[in-house]
Amino acid sequence: MQRNATTQYPLLLVHGLFGFDRIGSQEHFHGIRQALNNAGAQVFVPYLSAVQCNETRGEQLLQQIDRVLSGTGADRVNLIGHSQGALTSRYAAALASKKVASVTSVSGPNHGSELADILRQALIPGRLSEQVASAVATLFAEWLSLLSGHAGLPQNAIAALTALTTEGVKAFNGKYPQGLPDTWGAEGPELVNGVRYYSWSGTLQGSLLREGKAVLDPMHLCCRALSRYFTVEREQNDGLVGRFSSHLGKVIRSDYPLDHLDTLNQTAGRVRKEVDPVNLYVEHAERLQMAGL
Repeated sequence: MQRNATTQYPLLLVHGLFGFDRIGSQEHFHGIRQALNNAGAQVFVPYLSAVQCNETRGEQLLQQIDRVLSGTGADRVNLIGHSQGALTSRYAAALASKKVASVTSVSGPNHGSELADILRQALIPGRLSEQVASAVATLFAEWLSLLSGHAGLPQNAIAALTALTTEGVKAFNGKYPQGLPDTWGAEGPELVNGVRYYSWSGTLQGSLLREGKAVLDPMHLCCRALSRYFTVEREQNDGLVGRFSSHLGKVIRSDYPLDHLDTLNQTAGRVRKEVDPVNLYVEHAERLQMAGL
């Protein structure tokens, strides 16, 4: 049956850390843009710094929102941000609410990431370990930008990591609290300053022996290994972000059986049987359409 996800406003898929729009035939949001297009949505993927603080990425996004509005004739956009892309989208919506109809956080660290806390603590400012890690991560980000055709974007790995820590996001939330829940683990207000807020995310579930073909995916194994470092949200995380830390606005669901990269439809997502990550985006576009967005 033909899906109908013809939203009133264009959709912008906003990538997170080490993200890109397209490298050759490989899209960061693998198969998602095409599925949304097939369902009638008008979709764009902004190109942003792969490693940078939320505010710098947010300013880049604001510039590209203006380009989309100018090119399409629309007066608003729907932002769907994955991981740090959720914080980037929240920044843009807070500063330009009249240009943003909705913000959807997908696996977004809206209260910070415990994993980022551990990494930040391990890299002592001014020490060689921090300098080497920063240089390697920044070079990798520059390489990704070069391959995607957007060389020259400013990259700062330490700024990005600090922005994703619990303290970093706490400071960010103090400036841009729109859509945040008042109580840990609850939902936030769905409508703030004319912008609707939504979120969804996943968690690692069950034993590895029950994962089927996902056990062959090195990125899924990596997420499982990293999940062991969580304490506050032990067994309630996707390997990079905690379940309740992801809550923003109307929580569609925060315990899909998906790891952090599954929600991008990356390798592990293509062999999932429990839930189709691509369909989640199409369903959400239909939800936005029904809401007049």
